[in-house]
Amino acid sequence: MEGRPQAEDAFTPPIPLASQNIPSETNTTEQVLEIEDDGPPKSPAPQETPTGMEMNEAMSQVEDPVSPAEQTQTYQHMDLGAVAKVSFQPGKLRPVGESYTKTIVMPRTVEEDVSWLEQNFEDDEHFRKAVYVVDDPTAELYPPKNKGHEVMVYLSYIIDHYNNLSDVNIFMHSHQFAWHNDDLLDHDAVQMISRLSAERVQREGYMNMRCHWNPGCPSWMNPKIVEEDINKQEQAMLARTWLELFPLDNIPDVLAQPCCAQFAISRGTIRSQPLARYQFCRDWLMKTYLSDYISGRIWEYVWHYLFTGKSVSCPKENVCYCDGFGVCFGGENEYANFFAHRDEREALQGQLENWRQRTEEYQNGPSGTELEEPEVGKDLELEGKINGMLAWETRKVQQAKERGDVAINRAKEAGRDWEDGDGF
Repeated sequence: MEGRPQAEDAFTPPIPLASQNIPSETNTTEQVLEIEDDGPPKSPAPQETPTGMEMNEAMSQVEDPVSPAEQTQTYQHMDLGAVAKVSFQPGKLRPVGESYTKTIVMPRTVEEDVSWLEQNFEDDEHFRKAVYVVDDPTAELYPPKNKGHEVMVYLSYIIDHYNNLSDVNIFMHSHQFAWHNDDLLDHDAVQMISRLSAERVQREGYMNMRCHWNPGCPSWMNPKIVEEDINKQEQAMLARTWLELFPLDNIPDVLAQPCCAQFAISRGTIRSQPLARYQFCRDWLMKTYLSDYISGRIWEYVWHYLFTGKSVSCPKENVCYCDGFGVCFGGENEYANFFAHRDEREALQGQLENWRQRTEEYQNGPSGTELEEPEVGKDLELEGKINGMLAWETRKVQQAKERGDVAINRAKEAGRDWEDGDGF
C-alpha cells in the first residue's frame, strides 16, 4: 500500500499512562489481528470460521485454562461487584460552542494503512490518536499480548489512560471503508468520526457507532443455549464465559447490540467502573483457554453490558442516525420509507443484472440451443428507472443531513426535550 505510516508516526501527541507496571509479552502463538471487514453477512448473519479452520478447531484452541471458581475468588479479592448494580454516569454537556476532546482508539497491523487518520484529522487540536500496532513490539503503543482481535487493544487503552481520558473515546477498526460502517455515511469511517455527536455520547454514555440492527439486534445471542450453532460459534461458550467475566451477574436470556465492536464512550461512563474492573477483564483475556477468534467474537456482544449494565442495546436506527450523526429523515416512518424505496431500486437492479445475463447467454450460447430472446430495450427501461431512483435517494440523504444541522430537529426525532438556545 502506498502512503503507509510508520509505527512511530501512529500516535500523536503522546498521552501519559495511568499505570506503568503492565507486563509486556511478545506475541508468539497468536495470529496477527484480523478484523473481519471482507463483506456483510447475509441474513441471518452467519459468522464465518477463519479460513482453514474447522469449527471444532476454532472452539478448542487452548492456552492457560482459568476456572470460574478462580475468577470468582479473584473478583471478590478485587472487591468488584455486579455490573448490573453499577451507577453508570454519562458525560457532562459543555456550554454551546465549546469543543469536546476526542481520542480515536485503534488496533492495526504493520501492514495496514491508517494514513487516512492523519490526512483527515491532523489539524484538529481536540483530536488525539491512540493507534496500537499489534504485531510490532517496537511501536510506541503495543498491547501486552495480541489476542481477542480488538479487545486487547481496547482494554489496554482504558487501563493505560484511565486517568487521562478524553471527553469522547472512539473505539474503531483500522479500515476507512468497511461493510459494517454506516450505510448512509458511505461506509466511511472519516464521515462517522467527523459527524459523531459528542453531545449524544455525553448524554448516553455509550453509543454503538453502527446504527443498523442487522446483524446483532434485536436478539442475536442467547447465552443460556449451549448447543453449538455454526452461525454463532461463540454462543455455546457464552454461559461459561459470563460466569468468568461477571460471576455476580445473572446470565441474561439475550445479549444484543449492532455488530461489530465499534463504539464511542464518555469519560464519565468509563470511570463509572473502577480501573480494577478493566484489569480483571484483560487478565481474563490473557489467560482464557478460548482462542483468539472466539474470545474476540464473544466480546463483540459483551461490550455494551460492561458499559451500561444492560443486556440489550438496540436504539432505533433513525434516532441513532439523527441524534448520533445528524442524518434526520424526520421520523421512524420517513426513515422506513427511504429504505423501502431503496429495496425497490435494488430489486430493479437485480432484474437488470438478470436481463444482461440472459442476453449474454442468448447471444453467445452454443448453436442449436433454443433460448428465449430477452425483451429488446428492457435494459434501457430498467436503467432509466434505476437512475431516477438513485437521484431521489441522493436528494433524500442530502435533505436528511441538512435537517440534522438544526438542533431542534435532532431533539424532536430523538424524543428528548429541547429549549431555545440548547445545542445538539
